[in-house]
Amino acid sequence: MPYRVTSFEPTPNPNAIKCAVDPSPTSAPRSYFNADQAAGDELARALFAIQGVTNVLIHTAFITVGKSPDARWPAIKKGVGG
Repeated sequence: MPYRVTSFEPTPNPNAIKCAVDPSPTSAPRSYFNADQAAGDELARALFAIQGVTNVLIHTAFITVGKSPDARWPAIKKGVGG
Protein backbone atom coordinates (compact mmCIF):
# COMPACT_ATOMS: atom_id res chain seq x y z
CA MET A 1 0.00 0.00 0.00
CA PRO A 2 1.43 3.42 -0.83
CA TYR A 3 1.97 5.84 2.02
CA ARG A 4 2.30 9.59 1.89
CA VAL A 5 4.63 11.36 4.29
CA THR A 6 2.71 14.36 5.61
CA SER A 7 5.51 15.78 7.78
CA PHE A 8 8.94 15.16 9.25
CA GLU A 9 9.37 16.00 12.93
CA PRO A 10 12.58 16.06 14.98
CA THR A 11 12.96 13.82 18.01
CA PRO A 12 15.18 14.23 21.07
CA ASN A 13 17.62 11.88 19.33
CA PRO A 14 19.47 13.78 16.56
CA ASN A 15 19.85 10.48 14.68
CA ALA A 16 16.10 9.75 14.55
CA ILE A 17 13.22 11.46 12.81
CA LYS A 18 9.47 10.99 13.14
CA CYS A 19 7.61 10.73 9.85
CA ALA A 20 3.86 11.31 9.98
CA VAL A 21 2.22 9.20 7.26
CA ASP A 22 -1.18 8.73 5.71
CA PRO A 23 -2.83 6.26 5.74
CA SER A 24 -1.94 4.51 8.99
CA PRO A 25 0.96 2.15 8.31
CA THR A 26 -0.13 -0.52 10.81
CA SER A 27 -2.71 -1.56 13.36
CA ALA A 28 -0.02 -2.85 15.75
CA PRO A 29 3.37 -1.20 16.35
CA ARG A 30 6.51 -3.04 15.33
CA SER A 31 10.20 -2.17 15.42
CA TYR A 32 13.37 -3.47 13.85
CA PHE A 33 16.98 -2.84 14.77
CA ASN A 34 18.45 -4.17 11.51
CA ALA A 35 17.46 -5.23 8.03
CA ASP A 36 17.61 -8.94 8.86
CA GLN A 37 14.86 -8.53 11.47
CA ALA A 38 12.71 -6.79 8.85
CA ALA A 39 12.98 -9.57 6.27
CA GLY A 40 9.24 -10.37 6.31
CA ASP A 41 8.01 -6.77 6.42
CA GLU A 42 7.76 -5.06 3.03
CA LEU A 43 7.56 -1.50 4.39
CA ALA A 44 10.47 -1.97 6.81
CA ARG A 45 12.58 -3.64 4.10
CA ALA A 46 12.00 -0.64 1.83
CA LEU A 47 13.09 1.73 4.60
CA PHE A 48 16.23 -0.27 5.36
CA ALA A 49 17.09 -0.14 1.66
CA ILE A 50 17.70 3.61 2.11
CA GLN A 51 21.41 4.10 2.68
CA GLY A 52 22.15 5.13 6.26
CA VAL A 53 18.95 3.81 7.89
CA THR A 54 19.83 1.77 10.99
CA ASN A 55 16.51 1.15 12.74
CA VAL A 56 12.78 1.56 12.13
CA LEU A 57 9.70 1.90 14.32
CA ILE A 58 6.41 1.55 12.49
CA HIS A 59 3.56 2.85 14.64
CA THR A 60 -0.15 3.40 14.04
CA ALA A 61 0.15 7.03 12.88
CA PHE A 62 3.84 7.50 12.19
CA ILE A 63 7.16 5.91 11.37
CA THR A 64 10.38 6.73 13.19
CA VAL A 65 13.57 6.20 11.22
CA GLY A 66 17.00 6.06 12.83
CA LYS A 67 20.20 6.77 10.91
CA SER A 68 23.90 6.26 11.34
CA PRO A 69 25.67 9.37 12.69
CA ASP A 70 27.46 10.01 9.38
CA ALA A 71 24.31 9.73 7.22
CA ARG A 72 22.62 12.95 6.09
CA TRP A 73 18.94 13.71 6.63
CA PRO A 74 18.18 15.20 3.18
CA ALA A 75 18.98 11.92 1.40
CA ILE A 76 17.10 9.83 3.96
CA LYS A 77 14.05 12.11 3.87
CA LYS A 78 14.03 11.90 0.09
CA GLY A 79 14.10 8.10 0.27
CA VAL A 80 11.37 7.92 2.92
CA GLY A 81 9.20 10.38 1.02
CA GLY A 82 9.66 8.43 -2.21
